[in-house]
Amino acid sequence: MGRIPGQNGEEFHTLSQPGHPTIVLVAGEASGDQLGAALMDRLREQYPQVKFAGIGGKQMKAAGMDAWWDAEELAVFGLFEVLSHFPRLLRLRRELHRRLEALAPDVFIGIDAPDFNLGLEIKLRRAGIKTVHYVSPTVWAWRRRRVRKIGRAADLVLCLFPFEPGFYSGHGIAATYVGHPMADQVTADRDPAQARNRLGLDPDLGTIALLPGSRTGEVSRLAEPMIESARILAAERPELQFVAAMANGSVRQVFQETLNRLNFHAISMVENEPRSVIAAADAVICASGTATLETMLVNRPMVVTYRISPASYALAKSLRLVRTQLFALPNILAGEMLVPELIQQDATSERLVAETKRWLDDGKARMALRERFDEMQEQLRCDASTRAAEAVAGLLES
Repeated sequence: MGRIPGQNGEEFHTLSQPGHPTIVLVAGEASGDQLGAALMDRLREQYPQVKFAGIGGKQMKAAGMDAWWDAEELAVFGLFEVLSHFPRLLRLRRELHRRLEALAPDVFIGIDAPDFNLGLEIKLRRAGIKTVHYVSPTVWAWRRRRVRKIGRAADLVLCLFPFEPGFYSGHGIAATYVGHPMADQVTADRDPAQARNRLGLDPDLGTIALLPGSRTGEVSRLAEPMIESARILAAERPELQFVAAMANGSVRQVFQETLNRLNFHAISMVENEPRSVIAAADAVICASGTATLETMLVNRPMVVTYRISPASYALAKSLRLVRTQLFALPNILAGEMLVPELIQQDATSERLVAETKRWLDDGKARMALRERFDEMQEQLRCDASTRAAEAVAGLLES
C-alpha cells in the first residue's frame, strides 16, 4: 500500500480501508472554508477514522484538514483578474492533480471555486475517483453552457437553493438540495441596540452598516461610493452613525486608504464580525454575494451594489454570459426585486443614498420585507451540513 506525506507530517494511504475513507476537499475564500469545515464535522460523525486533505482556510484546518495550500490562493474574481493569476493557478492545479493521482482518495469534494475545481474534477472522474461539487455554480444565471462541463465533472452536485436540482435534472445531472448551512446558523436579530453595545457604538443612534466585500479587488471598487454615500447621509442626517465590516486586514487597509483619501473618518471599522455589524444596523449597504444572504437571515433591509472591472463587465455583456435580470441572492430566491440592486454604472453614491433613505423612511416597506425574509429563511433551514454529509456518504457507499 503506497503512501504520500501530508504537510503536517501525517501520511495518507493511497488505498483506504473500509470505514477509513480519505477525502480531499478544495475550498476557495471564506464562505467555502465555512461550508467545508461544517461538512467535515458531520462526515467525521459518520466516519470517525476519516482523513481529510486538500485546500482550505482556518476553519477547515481547525476541523482537521491537512491543508496542502491555503484557500486564499484561490480567492480571485473577475474574468481579467483571473487571467492575471492564471499561470500561478495552473501550476497549483497541476501539482494538486499530481498529488491526487498519487493519493487516489475515496472522494473529491470541490467547494465552489468552479473555474478552478471543475476542470480538476473532470480529470479525477475520468481516473475513476468519485467527485462531488458542493455549491452549484450559477449556471441558471450566467455562463449557462457550463452545465455540460458540470455534467462531465461531478458525480453529484450539492445545491444550496431549492430551485437548483430541477435545473440540473433537466440536463441529466444528479443533484441534491441540501439547504444553506448559514440558514441553520443565523437567526433573525430583532435587537439592534444590543448589537451596537457589543460593538461599542451608541445604542440610541440610527445605524447604517457598510459591507464592501471580502476581496481587496471588489473593496477597491466599492469603498469610494459607499464612503461617499455615508458622507452625504451624515450631512443630511446627523442622527446617524456608520459602521463597516472588514473581512480581513488586507480589506481594512484598502478601506482605510480610501477613507484617508476622501478625508472622511466618521465610520467605525469592525474586523471579522460581519454578523454583528449587520445586526447593529437599521439598513445595510452591501456588496453582492454571500453577505446579502447573511443580511437577509439577520433580517435587515439592504441596498445591494457591485462593480467589476469595466473590461470584465464589457466582455460578459458582449458574450451574453448573463442570463438573469436579478443579481442579489434574496431577489433570486424570491424571483422578484425585493431589495434594490445597483450594479456597475448605477453604483453611485447618489443612488445608494436615495435607496438607503427609502428604507429608513418607509416603515411599511420594512415590515413587508421582514415578513418575506422570515419565510425565506424557513425554506433554507434544512440542517444542510448533515444532509450534505449524508449525500456524500451515499456516494461513498454506492
